[in-house]
Amino acid sequence: MIHRELEDTLRGRIGAGKAIIIMGPRQVGKSTLLHSIFDADPNALWIDADNIGTQMTFEDATSEMIRTIIGNHKVVIIDEAQNLNNAGLTLKRITDYISDVQLVATGSSSFELADKIKEALTGRKWEYRLYPISFSEMSHTGDILKETSMLEHRMVYGYYPEVVSTPGDEKAILSSLASDYLYKDIIKIDGIKKTDRLVRLLRALALQIGSQVSYNEVAQTCGLDPKTVEKYIDILEQSYIVFRLGSFSRNMRNELKKSKKIYFYDLGIRNAILNNFTPFANRDDHERGGLWENFLITERLKHCEYNRIIANRYFWRTKDNKEIDYIEEYDGILHTYEFKLKKDKESQAINSFKKAYPNSTHEIINISDFQQFII
Repeated sequence: MIHRELEDTLRGRIGAGKAIIIMGPRQVGKSTLLHSIFDADPNALWIDADNIGTQMTFEDATSEMIRTIIGNHKVVIIDEAQNLNNAGLTLKRITDYISDVQLVATGSSSFELADKIKEALTGRKWEYRLYPISFSEMSHTGDILKETSMLEHRMVYGYYPEVVSTPGDEKAILSSLASDYLYKDIIKIDGIKKTDRLVRLLRALALQIGSQVSYNEVAQTCGLDPKTVEKYIDILEQSYIVFRLGSFSRNMRNELKKSKKIYFYDLGIRNAILNNFTPFANRDDHERGGLWENFLITERLKHCEYNRIIANRYFWRTKDNKEIDYIEEYDGILHTYEFKLKKDKESQAINSFKKAYPNSTHEIINISDFQQFII
């Protein structure tokens, strides 16, 4: 079984007097992780909020009714809590009125769950995110050399647990994930349906990883207006399908100030949206460069989340097309990174950046020495 890095952190929070909230995409192992922690605990009560009967039970449940449901259990786990119409109130009642119970809740739509619990549990929750399996988790569970040898495979099929654990069936599993679970939370939000335009939007975004995204250009491609494109991207981001990286700008007049790049949380999902499982080595340089950039930024995001590294994240580009792939800002220092498939010299961009921001650091991450960046 693959050990998830978040498990040790969660074990350390049990009994600390706050609710534990775990967010992340569907099918990435949130329930499996909690089963590994609580299955041996006879005092744990599991509540499946995906179940219609459960939703009806909690629809108008008072504090006393909730207390009766919980009974003598000391741990209450509510899976996919965003499906409860009054999720925030339910979680608040458990936290406020049943103080000897450890509450754990999971959610796959931060847009819904975060909005419902933001005020209800202010100062009374630990919030974490679980993503598809990471390169680091695979390396620590098995062999880092073996996992490194699987790198090109991962950039095509990604790291969803079922994909990783069922070699040979990757295409079928990803096609199912992309057509079913991908839309399960999205279609509940604001009346959005799985329309051809939404599919076209996802395909357009999938084709632009590593490139700047213009809402106006995407809107023309998909037959939507720019405001609708931005709204849909907001929801895709809150549903853990894509995430945005903003541009860094402070000193230079010719820095791009409002540009965005969009990446996928999992490359297998990205490739399934395009129905393109061409081997990595057979893709053109632009495509391979985009996959490599997406892979590294996503794996770095996982690393920072599980190690509680809090940083602002950006890319940088000027009007004369000088660009740095990735920037992290923490402890008052800018750490810049360029992603190369092969060993290469520093670009002209880094010289321009160093001149403007002399206290910054810089690294080139290539395919022969990337491990230290994401482990």
